Amino acid sequence: MLKQYILFIFTWLLVVKGFSQAQFQIVTSSVGLEYSCGNTYLGSGVSFVDFNSDGWDDISLATDENSTPLFFQNNNGVFEPIDLGLPISSYQNKQLTWVDFDNDGDKDLFITSNTDGNILFQNNGELSFIDVTEESGLETENISTNGVSWGDVNNDGYLDLFMSNRGEIATVQNHLYLNNGDGTFSNNTEESNIMDVAEASFCSVMFDFNNDGWLDIFVANDKPLYPNRLYKNDGDGTFTEVGESSGAGIIMDAMTATVDDYNNDSYMDIYITNTQSGNILLENNGDETFTDVTSLSGTDFNSLGWGAVFFDAENDTDLDLYVSSMFDGSVYNYLSSALYINNGDETFDICEEADNDNDTSESYANAIGDFNNDGLIDFVVTNNTDDIFLFYNNSMNPGNWLKLNFEGVESNRDGIGTLIELGIDENAQYRMVRCGEGYLAQNSLTQHFGVGDATEIDYLKISWPSGQVDWYYDIEVNQSLSFLEGQGELSIEDKTFNTVKMYPTITSNLLNFSAITPIKSLVIYDGLGQKINSIKGDSSTSSIDVSALSTGLYTIVVVTTEAKEILKFVKR
Repeated sequence: MLKQYILFIFTWLLVVKGFSQAQFQIVTSSVGLEYSCGNTYLGSGVSFVDFNSDGWDDISLATDENSTPLFFQNNNGVFEPIDLGLPISSYQNKQLTWVDFDNDGDKDLFITSNTDGNILFQNNGELSFIDVTEESGLETENISTNGVSWGDVNNDGYLDLFMSNRGEIATVQNHLYLNNGDGTFSNNTEESNIMDVAEASFCSVMFDFNNDGWLDIFVANDKPLYPNRLYKNDGDGTFTEVGESSGAGIIMDAMTATVDDYNNDSYMDIYITNTQSGNILLENNGDETFTDVTSLSGTDFNSLGWGAVFFDAENDTDLDLYVSSMFDGSVYNYLSSALYINNGDETFDICEEADNDNDTSESYANAIGDFNNDGLIDFVVTNNTDDIFLFYNNSMNPGNWLKLNFEGVESNRDGIGTLIELGIDENAQYRMVRCGEGYLAQNSLTQHFGVGDATEIDYLKISWPSGQVDWYYDIEVNQSLSFLEGQGELSIEDKTFNTVKMYPTITSNLLNFSAITPIKSLVIYDGLGQKINSIKGDSSTSSIDVSALSTGLYTIVVVTTEAKEILKFVKR
């Protein structure tokens, strides 16, 4: 405990970049979290999700065989243990995910175990739970499940479930369960073309790697016998494994499946932790292929990496990266953790002032949230035997921020799979709501954007899994907002201003614009709502060449110094 006492007082993560300075402090003891997950082989999972829907991110911990899962309710930034009255005895559990699988507005709970079988608890309201595993149609016997991810793979409005099953020797294949919408699930593994071989999978993540509106599945496989898998959603109830053709099917000792758009190009990238051979950062090329940019980006790590998570530490508009290690700092030249600061040019610098010498715990999972609702992202780390770490973000001179929550109507209630585009001038950032990612982790469902010194957001484009697209404009920063599907300020079909003139509306080459006030930017979207091009302007007239575009209907968002207008044109 002495080492933790030192950590609580002296551990700081510090780096100076631009106008902001990222800084973290371990505050585990002062916020009521002096608890351990126990000693589980290859670690225990963590969730940073607001499970009681009171607007404060709570913490849930998986535990070893001598305990039951631990739950901590966040009361204005201080945590208190809460007994949920779950009808279970002590057993080894690996990952906890809070998920509204029945779309009734409250969070249900799914617990994985690689020794005693998985359990689905249905929330009947006010945190009253019943075990519905058997009646839901999920497997009740132990199938060595390590991690899970949830998402609506068939866009029917209900969340489906992918299980990553791993024994010490690969003996059980992974499972994909489709949600029938009536409280039951069907094992659709074979029909979906998920590979029928056991591959010692640690975890998975659902994300739309090619921006076609369908959730794909990336699976991190342990041992150099099994390549990582990328299942492309064909949109007809089946998947095609494209790991080899995409470049994502690397053979390695993969631990985590961490996904986000680190370079703000609208395509989600993948970060995979590994042994001392080095972690891998795969940059999404936007053409259904990935490029290994690990060395160029400076994110090799070259330690024994486990959990990893992207987040904007200083609210400076780009995503930084935190990585946990199984090494405790006692082995020379092997990092016990790392905070990589994004330089904004597709490179990262490891924080030399991170005081990693004081990180003397064997760490595994990590997850992000904002425990004190100050607009700065904090993160929690699970350790074997030692108490968990809660890193409080008390950065100096941070940028402004925006936090967003989502409620689906035609889409699933939690809005899982919703893609958010935030635009300021000619620049944009992207986030996707996910449920179950990283190594045994669940991040807060609240989406966080750092926006630097901007005082207003030009627009938010919210693309729901149902296909509904909502737009919002002129949003003030430094606030938390909630969005209900279909309640956008206006649809692209209704937008009219008469402040911008575009001609001709049917063209094979040039589009011309004239505006009352100077044009700041023009952004072109195709018929699926995907961004094709972004152009910066500086005068009240402009022309752009669209001859390279395919024939079809396009939308263009024109931002002037006084207004925004959404127009349509036909490329022939």
